[in-house]
Amino acid sequence: MVFAPTSIPSPSPEWQSLKIDVSGFTGWLHSLGLPQYSSTLEIRAYAICILVGIVLATVLTSRRLTARGAEPGVVLDIILWAIPFGIIGARAYHVLTHPGDYFGEGIAFWHVFAVWEGGIAIFGALIGGAVGAWIGCRLSGIRFWTFADALAPGMLLAQAAGRFGNYFNHELFGQPTDLPWGLQIESTNAAFPIGLADGTLFHPTFLYEVIWNLAGVAVLLLIDRKLRPQWGKLFAGYLIWYGVGRTVFETIRVDPSEIFLGVRTNVWGAWLAILVGLLIVIIQRREHPGMEPSPYRPGAEWVPAGAGVDSSETYSDEELRGDEADESPDTDTPEPHATSLSGTTSKN
Repeated sequence: MVFAPTSIPSPSPEWQSLKIDVSGFTGWLHSLGLPQYSSTLEIRAYAICILVGIVLATVLTSRRLTARGAEPGVVLDIILWAIPFGIIGARAYHVLTHPGDYFGEGIAFWHVFAVWEGGIAIFGALIGGAVGAWIGCRLSGIRFWTFADALAPGMLLAQAAGRFGNYFNHELFGQPTDLPWGLQIESTNAAFPIGLADGTLFHPTFLYEVIWNLAGVAVLLLIDRKLRPQWGKLFAGYLIWYGVGRTVFETIRVDPSEIFLGVRTNVWGAWLAILVGLLIVIIQRREHPGMEPSPYRPGAEWVPAGAGVDSSETYSDEELRGDEADESPDTDTPEPHATSLSGTTSKN
């Protein structure tokens, strides 16, 4: 198979997964009377890309939340709910928009749950992740819209990383092209259009979306720095930015998709994201014209250790927490508890 020298080569199939020899461990389990398991642990490149994206988004979101005055690390209390709900939503959306692959005669129902076989959708992840994030925010005391605004640039960063998983999997490429950055796809690929010549190049839609998403990160950070949008309006900007880009990229992809009223379902999802983003801006500008008073809901504020304490005085940790009373106060000096944090709710 001959490719143009200026084209983008697809990774070797060996790069699609990382195989680790665990024969020693599985042999030990077998010696204990357990069934004989595979001696090779396989980690998909796609999964690694998604994990990298989650880590990048978590770090960026944590920094942004902390800069707003939230407790360092509180983002972990939220993503522990958002991630599993996001995975469930991503899988459910994919299954419901590709029913022919999972429901019908001769298809085992358990394939609906086989996420490791591939098949997740970002729009479903947004819906499920939003539900999980709302739960996490309620439990941690963080305002949901504060978290959403802090997350907005991180979402695009995570999606940029995740798109490299499609590159490793040789999937979701675009229509044929003769551009110098055309993507090489082997003719044996199940998604290779019938009738095209061996060596045909395709639009690297994964790369287009990576570039669009990274540009979106820069745009959202700039908007946040200059305009300080709050109450979910920066997250609305994310929905609009991603929806516009996805509308374009989706229309040039050649992979099979359910069609509704002549339009791919993911294009409908992109249009819905744009609409929701516009509604958030309109509604929140009317309902919340001012700035958020705090990243926490009323009564759930977090106070940093030592806040309100005169730097010239030294108190023990117990005194700062209010766990100990001063049994022998010195009448010549102010009581330490005069500057204590009593009466303030702490969310750890």
